[in-house]
This record gives sequence, C-alpha cells and structure tokens, in this order.
Amino acid sequence: MPRFPEDSFDRLPAQPDRVGAHRGPRPRGRGWIVFAWAALATVLLVGAGVTYLAVVNNNIQFTDAFGGGSSTSSAVASDSATPTPTPVATTDPSLDVTVLNGTTNLGLASRVGDAAAAAGWTIATMANASATDVATTVVYYADPADEGAALGLAQLLGTTTIEQSTNYQGKLTVVLGADYAGPGVTAPAV
Repeated sequence: MPRFPEDSFDRLPAQPDRVGAHRGPRPRGRGWIVFAWAALATVLLVGAGVTYLAVVNNNIQFTDAFGGGSSTSSAVASDSATPTPTPVATTDPSLDVTVLNGTTNLGLASRVGDAAAAAGWTIATMANASATDVATTVVYYADPADEGAALGLAQLLGTTTIEQSTNYQGKLTVVLGADYAGPGVTAPAV
C-alpha cells in the first residue's frame, strides 16, 4: 500500500472540536423568542374567535361604539313612540288548545279540557305534563297575535298568568299547576 506524506488532516488534537459542522453557536434566549411568538399567535387567534362569536350572537353592537349618541335623542324617541294596544280577552275556536296536567290530580287535564270545550274552545290534546310538581297554572301562546285568546282562556280557567313561548307545539298550551282551582276541579271527598 502506498504511503502518502502526512498533512494537517492526519494530526488530530487530543480534544477535537466539531468536525464537519459549520453552524454557529445557538444564541441565548432562543427558546423564549419561540415561546413569545407562539403566545402572541394564541392570543390573537383566541381574541379573533371571541370577537367573531360575539358578533355572530349579536352580543356586540357597533351602533354607538364611540359614545356618539346622546341621551336627549333617546328621550325624544320614547316620547314619540306609539303605545301598544292592550289585548282584549277573546274566545277563538279556530286555535287548537293543548291542556297539560302538571299536578298529581289524576284526570285533571281531561276535566279541564272538557270544560274549555264546553265554553267554545277547540281542544286538540289533553295529557300529562312531563313534571307533576308545577306550582303555577300558565297559559302559553306562540304568536303575539294570539295574546288576546290566551288572556280569554286564562280568564276562563281562573288564572291571570299568560306567557309567550315557542316551546310548545300548539297555538295555545295550558299547563295546570298546583294552584289551579277553576272549572274541572272536583271537590275533595268528605
């Protein structure tokens, strides 16, 4: 085997430095810079998401964001507003009425439904409510135009509580509570 003359690559130091790596040393604090960028990106994305959800859910109103409105304009607007008419209690046989028994009094829904039908109402359903511990009798109506009919049904049943709600299927829904003492209640046996 031929022997070549020795050169600088043949003489290795006792503690060799990095060989073949031509990278500079890492700067101090490089991990903190990466963390700061990640934190900034997270804050911006979360802030944009919260703002988007607030705008979509109509929680933020941009109409008076800089305090440009004055209290006098709102006072004038409230004075010139037309008063809403008071609903008149009516009996509307075209509306389907659902009667739900929210008490432990068996058969109360059918007795009250029969009494309402005798007074001219159209009873679509008579059933038990999902709970038997309802305290107050309430007449629910879905459409604001049916408020007068709800008031008329409430007067027939001897209650004054009516509420607008879309949680029920029918136009008018009566949920009988423990306070109910109107037509269809049987006297306790003596």
